[in-house]
Amino acid sequence: VVKYALTHGWEPLSYSSVRFAIGAVLFSAVTVGREGSLRVRRRHVPVMLGAAVFGIWLNQLTFSYSVRLTTAATVALMFGTLPIFVALIAQALGVERLRFRHWAATVVSFSGVALVALGSSGGIGGDLGGILLGLGAAATWAAYSVAIGPLMQRYSPYRISAFMLLVGSVPLLLSSAGQLVEQDWAALGGLAWAAFVYSLFFSLVFTNIWWFEAIDRVGPSRASLYANLNPFLGAFFALVVLSEEMGPLQFAGGLVIGAGILLARLARPPAPSPD
Repeated sequence: VVKYALTHGWEPLSYSSVRFAIGAVLFSAVTVGREGSLRVRRRHVPVMLGAAVFGIWLNQLTFSYSVRLTTAATVALMFGTLPIFVALIAQALGVERLRFRHWAATVVSFSGVALVALGSSGGIGGDLGGILLGLGAAATWAAYSVAIGPLMQRYSPYRISAFMLLVGSVPLLLSSAGQLVEQDWAALGGLAWAAFVYSLFFSLVFTNIWWFEAIDRVGPSRASLYANLNPFLGAFFALVVLSEEMGPLQFAGGLVIGAGILLARLARPPAPSPD
């Protein structure tokens, strides 16, 4: 949907900033209605501000331009490296100590990334910028995920997300000021607006609410298993809806990335049952 919008009139930062600004207001309204407040302790504000910079501002800068510069299928496959980036950042911050198998999984996953790059439609040179930005989007979201981990013990995921969306939307709007002025609003067609509305409500507001409800009902360990479907489904819809093509090397790269994720998961001790 984002790829369609960005190739049918929307400027990357105009699309992201307006979507997140409206989404922040809507999600905050849901949170206030549910919890009565968005208040957080002063000592947690610096961490939350830093997480918002990575998880909202930098993530959307890299994501929107990665989608513009390469295919949606390629970006979807790049997000398959997310669990690997989470583990590497956790290791760097001393949150988690990686075993040899996890380092091997890192090598395997990035070998898959190399195959995707070699098999991209524009060649490794033509799509390199989009691929690197796609990896940047996965890395910034991983940093965000690691940063909010300790906060989840203090606040509900609703309150954390509402705070992050509100704070992260500010630099995102400032960065997109030029594109917001230059955006040809009158030239946007009905389907381009439909893509915007869909990505606002279904992929931002409703999906976050459903995700947190899933965590509440079945626990984070079970819920996180379904996140592994994101790269596959993203590539699938790109092929079916946008008629993008995926060559043998890209297909093989996707399988290798998946193998790396599986290897990384096998390196972790089994999670306790949420029951």
